[in-house]
Amino acid sequence: MTEERFQKTEFAYWIGIIGNIFLAALKGVFGYISGSKALIADALYSVSTAGHSCAMLMGQRAAKQQPDGNPLYKQGKAESIAAIIVSVLLLVIGIEICFSSVKTIYYGVDSPPKATALIAIVLSIILKETMFQYQYRLGKKMSNQDLIASARKHRLGMYSSFVVLIGVVGALSGNYLGNNYLYYLDPLAGLLVAVLVVRMGYRLVMESINQTLEHVLHDEDVAELMRTVQVIKGVIAVEYLRAREQGHYVIVDIKISVNPRISVLEGHDIAKTVKQALMKRHIHVAEVYIHVNPYDAGYPYKNNIDLEQDQFSSMLH
Repeated sequence: MTEERFQKTEFAYWIGIIGNIFLAALKGVFGYISGSKALIADALYSVSTAGHSCAMLMGQRAAKQQPDGNPLYKQGKAESIAAIIVSVLLLVIGIEICFSSVKTIYYGVDSPPKATALIAIVLSIILKETMFQYQYRLGKKMSNQDLIASARKHRLGMYSSFVVLIGVVGALSGNYLGNNYLYYLDPLAGLLVAVLVVRMGYRLVMESINQTLEHVLHDEDVAELMRTVQVIKGVIAVEYLRAREQGHYVIVDIKISVNPRISVLEGHDIAKTVKQALMKRHIHVAEVYIHVNPYDAGYPYKNNIDLEQDQFSSMLH
């Protein structure tokens, strides 16, 4: 990732983190003042989205700080550790809010939340949609699947706010209609959002597990990568090609054979061309590790009579 792309990606993550922390504080305060269980649960949902963005940002920084070795591997590890911490907190707090909402419903609700809760809900929907549009368009422009996934978390957060809006409006309407049973819509909405929080915590755990495990691509996907390499000038044979998924990325390990009589610089240029072709034609490929071997030094490359004579081209094609 270039410095410019990294800065744009990091800025987008910070927008999501700061925006969701602000929304969590706003909804938490208004939820406490208005007495809305649903709004308090929605505040936790914003915290979970901010935690997800933090995990992704940590992964990006880990990749930048490790220019040598396998940065994507370290990135996946950093994301996994952060995701596990966040997911455990989400599961514990989400389950606690679930029990709290159930207790409220069981013991009865004698009053609806205050109308001030609507202010925080409307602001949440507007800001969530704004963050979604920004991150989604930037992710599409940069072909960054992590940003697109982060953007979709904002869209899901907006849907949770719609659930809260229905619960609060329904409970308030019960006050005007004289129907006390409608008061239960607020804690019911809170219960539903808390379940969504627990679900997000569970999914974060599963994603972190998947990121630490390497999944080898299917044969048909590898064959497509193989065809891309085989037509590149200077590549005589592809001895080995292994493509594995790591989180949202695909990492390719490859061994190619080249003319044994070419220079080191020419071999390096061929390897560079292979890497660029794979990453350009297959946008899901994020890193390529290449080992260059000399092809079998027999006909037509070997010259047993005069080693100073070389009538053959340094390239096969």
